[in-house]
Amino acid sequence: MDLSFIIPAYNESARIERSLQQAMEYFQYQPYTWEILVVDDGSRDDTAAIVRRYEGERLRLLEQPRNMGKGAAVRRGMLEATGQFRIFSDADFSTPITETGGVVVLLSMYDVVIGSRALDRNLVKVHQPWYRETMGKVFNLMVQALAVPGIKDTQCGFKGFRDYAAREIFSRTKIDGFSFDAEAIFLARRLGFTIKEMPVEWHNDERSTLHPIFDSLKMMRELVKIRGLHKGEKRIQEEPKQPESETEGEV
Repeated sequence: MDLSFIIPAYNESARIERSLQQAMEYFQYQPYTWEILVVDDGSRDDTAAIVRRYEGERLRLLEQPRNMGKGAAVRRGMLEATGQFRIFSDADFSTPITETGGVVVLLSMYDVVIGSRALDRNLVKVHQPWYRETMGKVFNLMVQALAVPGIKDTQCGFKGFRDYAAREIFSRTKIDGFSFDAEAIFLARRLGFTIKEMPVEWHNDERSTLHPIFDSLKMMRELVKIRGLHKGEKRIQEEPKQPESETEGEV
């Protein structure tokens, strides 16, 4: 399998079907093999039932036993995926599925690729409310101070990993909440993997389930824990990259 595309989903019945249709339409025209993994994070609505209608050879539904958090859902998807490249995306596709091609190209050169809204603000087509953008900027300053200096945008929900990097990173992650992105990037650096930020198009979805105050405070608490959780982690010897396949060159 060339690509595993992972979608964590919690109470996404209003959006998941449209996202799945967009993804399957996009991937059927790509020159590589692919699979979609939807990780239902204990949804209380019809998310899982909708996804089951699309299950088949190319799409798998993974169901968490209860609501465990976005970080736990992404971790499970990354570790159960079979693709050489593994990308996760928010279920609302705030970053369009068409950005996948750029990530795949960069993953032939880097171990981790981070979608970024900060590198080219012209690609942010629909902005968040001012207070969300302000809180996001404050959180990113804290991320840079406490965990991963130099990364412009750690929280964009569109990131890609080589298979070996995904295994090494997500087998070590411990944060189940929204700060899992910062933890994963922190571990990627600690373990010596190469990282590349990539500017991506982004459209804010006003139906975001993130609470601007309570979830932000929780993210701050999680962020403070990251260094303490991984004191013993050491750089590993990087696994040699596999030779680029013909399909990788065509993406």
